[in-house]
Amino acid sequence: MSATILEKYGEARLPRYTSYPTAPRFSPTIGAGSYGDWLEQLPANDPVSLYLHIPFCRSMCWYCGCHTSITLQDRPILDYLTVLRDEIRMVAKRIPHCLAVDEVHFGGGTPTIIDPAEFLSLMALLREHYRFSERTGIAVEIDPRRLTAEMAQALGAAGVTRASLGVQSFDPVVQKAINRIQTQKQTAEATDNLRRAGVGGINFDLIYGLPHQTVQSCIDTANAAITMLPDRFAVFGYAHIPSFKKHQRMIDESALPNGAARSEQAEAIAATLVAAGYRQIGLDHFALPGDDLVRVQEAGRLRRNFQGYTTDNCATLIGFGASAIGRMNGGYVQNEVAPGLYAQHIASGQLATAKGYRLTGEDNLRAEIIERLMCDFRAEVGTICKAYGFDASALLANGRLGELVSDGVVTIADGVVHVSPKHRFVVRAVAAAFDAYIDQSNRTHSKAA
Repeated sequence: MSATILEKYGEARLPRYTSYPTAPRFSPTIGAGSYGDWLEQLPANDPVSLYLHIPFCRSMCWYCGCHTSITLQDRPILDYLTVLRDEIRMVAKRIPHCLAVDEVHFGGGTPTIIDPAEFLSLMALLREHYRFSERTGIAVEIDPRRLTAEMAQALGAAGVTRASLGVQSFDPVVQKAINRIQTQKQTAEATDNLRRAGVGGINFDLIYGLPHQTVQSCIDTANAAITMLPDRFAVFGYAHIPSFKKHQRMIDESALPNGAARSEQAEAIAATLVAAGYRQIGLDHFALPGDDLVRVQEAGRLRRNFQGYTTDNCATLIGFGASAIGRMNGGYVQNEVAPGLYAQHIASGQLATAKGYRLTGEDNLRAEIIERLMCDFRAEVGTICKAYGFDASALLANGRLGELVSDGVVTIADGVVHVSPKHRFVVRAVAAAFDAYIDQSNRTHSKAA
C-alpha cells in the first residue's frame, strides 16, 4: 500500500463495521417497550444467537476497549450472575416460543472469571429456556493467565465448542507497556487444557499497533503462536481512544507506532500466518484450510457481526448482561452499560434496554453492501439495490466513492465495486463511502489501518 494512500485513508478514524448503523447512532428513543415488542414478534421457526456479557476482570489491560471493571472479590460476580439469570428468565417470558439456538457467545471482560459450577448452572438455565442441538456452537473468550484446569473441564462439560484466547503480544517489553504479562507457557498450558477437555476449536487474538511494538516482534509473536496450532487467528489494530477509555491514558503515546508502522506490522503478521498455511478471511481473520470460516468464505456466505467474521447466519441476536447488544428484524437494542443500572432495571421487573436503533429499508440495504465489502472486498451494488427497489446510481455517484476510484483504491464495473487487493487494509474507508451517518460521529472509532 502506497504511503500516499495510507496517509490519506489509513489515518482516518472509522468504524470496524461489525454492525450498521454503528453503536454511536443508538438512541434512548428505543427502549424496553420496543425491545419487548420485538421479542414477542420473533418467528417461531427461525434460530437465534445468544450473547452473554461478563463485565469483570482481575486486572486491567491498558489497551482494553471493552466494557469491564476490576474486582478481586467474588461477591460482585455472584451478585451479577443472579441478575443475569433473572434477565434470561424475563426475556424468555416475552418470547412466545421456545426458540432454537445456533450460536452462543460469552464475552467480557473475562467470562472464565466465573466459578466452574456457576458456569455449568448458567448453561443449564439457557438450555431450560432455549432449544440446543448437537450443532449449537458455544464460544467463550478466555484470558489464558486465569484459566484453571478445573474451569477448562467445566467448559468441556458444558458443551463449549470454541475458545478465543487473548494473546496480543509475547514481547515482554510490549506486555509491560500494556500491563499484561503473559508467557508462552501459560498460553500453551491453557490451550492444552482446553483440548484435553474436549473444546475442539481454538482461536488466538493478536494485536498490532501497541506501544514499543515492532515488525519483528509481531513476526516473533505470530511464529510462537503458530507452534500451538490454533484453528483461527483474529488480528486487530489497537484503537487508542483515551478520551473514551480513561485507563488507556496509562499508555505512553510516544511509544505508539505511526500509521506506516502499523500497516507494516499488520502486513507482516498476515504474511507470517499465510506462509504457515492459514487462509486470510476478510480483513483481519485467518483460518486453517478446512475450517468453517474458509468454507463459508469460498461459498460467498461469510458474515460479520459484533464478534468479527463469522459463520453465524442468524438474523436475531439476543444479548444478556450489562452493555450487551441485541439485534432483531426491527433494529438494535443495548442494555445499560453500568452493571448497577442494569441490575436496577432487572430488579424492578423491567428489561434493561438503555438505547437502540430502529432499522429502515435503506439501513438494511447499506448494511448488506458494507458487509459484502468487509467480507469479500467487492459488492454487487446494482444487484443489491435492485433487490431493495433502490436506485443504485444514487449510491454509486457519491463523492467519497468517486475519490476512492480516482485514487485507485476501488474500481466500479457494471454496478460492482471492487477493492484493489493492494489496498485491502483500507477497506473500512470504502465501506464508509456507503455509510449515511459517517460524518456525524467518529469519536470512538479506531484508525482505518
